[in-house]
Amino acid sequence: MAETLHLRHITDSRELAEIARPPRGKRGARRLFVTTYLHRPAEEVYSFFADPRNLEVLSPPELGLRLVASEVKPDAEYLDYSLRVHGVPLLWRARILRRNPPEGFVDEQARGPFSLWHHTHTFTDEGYRVRMDDEVIYRLPLWPLGEIAAPWAKRELDRLFDYRRQRLREIFG
Repeated sequence: MAETLHLRHITDSRELAEIARPPRGKRGARRLFVTTYLHRPAEEVYSFFADPRNLEVLSPPELGLRLVASEVKPDAEYLDYSLRVHGVPLLWRARILRRNPPEGFVDEQARGPFSLWHHTHTFTDEGYRVRMDDEVIYRLPLWPLGEIAAPWAKRELDRLFDYRRQRLREIFG
C-alpha cells in the first residue's frame, strides 16, 4: 500500500537556510531547493505534473528529453527517459515513490547519471496562487572524485530549474 505523503509549507528563513545545507549522514550529498509561484489551483498544477510526458515540455530542448517507457509495479511507478547531456546519450529511470494529490509527490532516480537523486514536489494552494516547492537531494557519481564536477553540476541544475520555471509561467500564465 502506498505511503501517505505529508508535506509542509516552509516559510521561516532559518528553515530555508537549513534546507540549503547538505543533509547530515549522506556524505557528498547536496540539496537544491526551488520555489515557483503559479496563478492556478493546486489541482490543475498537480494534474500537469502527473502526466510524465510534460517533463519533456519543461526541459531545455538541448537535453532532448523523451519519455520512452512507463511501467507500474506493486512497489512503485517507473518512468524511463532518454536524454543527452552535452551530446552524451543517457537513460534515466525515475521511480515515483509516493503521490498525494494535489499536495505533491516524491520521485527518485532508479538508474541514471547521479549516485543519488531524491526529488520532493510540493504544491501548496495559497488561495489566489500555488506555491510549488522542489527539493532535490542529489549526489554526484564517483564520490569523492566526482566532487570536482560539483560547481558545473550546480550551474547546470540551476539552469535546468530556471528554464523549468520560465516554461511553467508561460504555460500557466
